[in-house]
Amino acid sequence: MTAIKIDPRTVPVVQVDRHLPAVEQQRLRPDALRSRFATPPVWSPEFSIEKKFMEREPMAAAVLLPIVLRPEPTVLLTLRTPHLSTHSGQIAFPGGKVDETDAGAVAAALREAEEEIGLGAQFVEVLGQLPIYVTGSAFHVTPVVALISPDVVLTPNPFEVADVFEVPLAYLMNPAHHRHHQTMWQGVQREWLSMPYQDATTERYIWGATAGMLRNFYRFLRA
Repeated sequence: MTAIKIDPRTVPVVQVDRHLPAVEQQRLRPDALRSRFATPPVWSPEFSIEKKFMEREPMAAAVLLPIVLRPEPTVLLTLRTPHLSTHSGQIAFPGGKVDETDAGAVAAALREAEEEIGLGAQFVEVLGQLPIYVTGSAFHVTPVVALISPDVVLTPNPFEVADVFEVPLAYLMNPAHHRHHQTMWQGVQREWLSMPYQDATTERYIWGATAGMLRNFYRFLRA
C-alpha cells in the first residue's frame, strides 16, 4: 500500500502465519539462490494487485530486492523521507519509475539504487525478476532480485532516503513474522501484510507493497 491516510500500526491483525514453514537456511545461501533463479519452479505470486486508491495513469516501475552477502544474508531496505509525493515515510526497496532511457526493469532498478543510496552496479549481481506487483497508486512494479557485495559503502541521497538498514533474510522468509491486516477505508475493505522487525534501536515497520513483494519471494523460494 502507498499514501493511505491511516496509521497501519493501529489496524487490527487478523492472522499470523505461524502455521506455514520457514524457508530452510540452505535455500538462502548464495549458490542456492543462484540455482533457484537459473532453474525457476512453477509457482504463482500470492500478492499481485492492490485495490486502487489513487486515480492516475499506470506507470512502470522497478525496485531492487538487494540481498547482502553477510555470513547470514540480509535484505537491504530504505526509509523514505516524509516529504516525498508517494510512499513517503515508508520502508521500501531502492527503486522508482522506469524512464524512457532505461533499457528495461533491471537497468531502471540499478540506476535508481545508485541514485538513491549510492549502490554502484559493480557491487551488484542480478539474479532475476519476480512477477509485476501493482500498487494501489497504479505503479506496475518489477522486483529485481540481486546479491550485493558486503564491501559496498553506501551514500544515501538525503532528499529521498532518511535511513538505510538491513533485516536478516531468514527473518523475512519466516511466515511466523507475516501478519495480515484488514480495515475499511473509503468504503472499501483493504488488506495487506506487515513484517515488523525490531533491531537494536528501532522497530522497522515493513508493510504494504514491500511486504507483499517479500511474501511473493517467500512463495518463490518455497515452491
